[in-house]
Amino acid sequence: MIGTVSSALVIDDARATRTNWAGNLTYRAREIRTPRTVEEARELVARAPRVKALGSRHSFNAVADSPDGLQLDLSALDVPTTIDPAAASVTLGGGVRYGDVVKQLDEAGFALANLASLPHITVAGSVATGTHGSGQHQPGLASAVSAVELLTADGELRTFSRTGDPDVFPGLVVNAGALGVLTRLTLDLEPAFQVRQDAFDALPWQAAIEHFDEIQAAGYSVSMFTNWARDVVDQVVLKNRVPAEVPRTLFGAVPADGPRHPAHAAGISAENTTVQGGVPGPWYDRLPHFRVGFAPSVGAELQSEYFVPRASAAAVFEALRGIGDRIAELALVSEIRTLAADDLWLSPGYRSDRVALHFTWRPRQPEVEALLPLMEERLAPFAVRAHWGKLVHGKPLEPGHRGLPKFRELAGRLDPAGKFRNPFLDWALFDTQG
Repeated sequence: MIGTVSSALVIDDARATRTNWAGNLTYRAREIRTPRTVEEARELVARAPRVKALGSRHSFNAVADSPDGLQLDLSALDVPTTIDPAAASVTLGGGVRYGDVVKQLDEAGFALANLASLPHITVAGSVATGTHGSGQHQPGLASAVSAVELLTADGELRTFSRTGDPDVFPGLVVNAGALGVLTRLTLDLEPAFQVRQDAFDALPWQAAIEHFDEIQAAGYSVSMFTNWARDVVDQVVLKNRVPAEVPRTLFGAVPADGPRHPAHAAGISAENTTVQGGVPGPWYDRLPHFRVGFAPSVGAELQSEYFVPRASAAAVFEALRGIGDRIAELALVSEIRTLAADDLWLSPGYRSDRVALHFTWRPRQPEVEALLPLMEERLAPFAVRAHWGKLVHGKPLEPGHRGLPKFRELAGRLDPAGKFRNPFLDWALFDTQG
């Protein structure tokens, strides 16, 4: 029987913790609690009528809010990180950030296949929202997850694995927090490797469109940075596993004469970026754009991200360039990446290779929210999907998304009373008013 909540639990009502990372959202939860152990988390979940888990608070929308309910801050959850060399896997806790564990993996001779642009985010929150890195052969980060421990609505712990539960596992990882609390995750590893980054300036847009496939094939991970209004893509960053042959020029783009922040064209210093210039370094210090221990990205910003079928890339680029002046008024930078298809029901890459269109906005939310409907109207013909944790106007999944009915059925089984829902998920996933 689950007893009363331990006196070690605290209500964290410091004002800073009532907001998300960017400060654009003030949570409406009645309580924010910080369990130290999985058992304490179980007690809290069992007694609360409404619960949402909090990770690094890097979502820009209300996906993790719990109006008048409980938010479970997992940052202090004491779950050991264990590496299984024989299985080439690592098991870690729901509050662990990528930056907390990557060096430990490297020192043990292992690596994750890919990382997001910043290592400051939690593993659980990243995979739950479909976060990704880049690379035409690399699916989203959730594809590395082989098993999860899920804290369900009744306060019980259930373990699911890719091999043991193939019928439901595709719905359990990218779950937008709608199924429970991820208390442990097991991820696939591979042998540690080194990476070099090479930046190129001023890629003509026509070349970017005509040679898009060749540019994406030029790196293990490739990022293109633009504001959509100029005649050139401001910069292209190739990240390659060492050894690698790197081109001297790139379809008219020339090697950068120094390090580049993704928003270099907006005048942002490269101080917090990982080392470029072709200098090899460990995978964890090259695959992200931003360094552990430094402020990630720009800081005072908003974000949106859309995903379109890779085959539609050229048409999508032209559609957005048609409103490039509007976008450039508000965008610090936009990043174009690719990701490979996966089989995860709510993933942006579900059964479709995708081009990811990320937007880092100036912190002018009313103006950004006024622009998003126009952008989404331009993208609607292309079966567009949106990031679960970023600003969006319409629903994140395209009409008729084939994974959605299966996910709703799974949610009905695991959380029949909707303990882990909130108004955002009621609207985005379940077609109810919340």
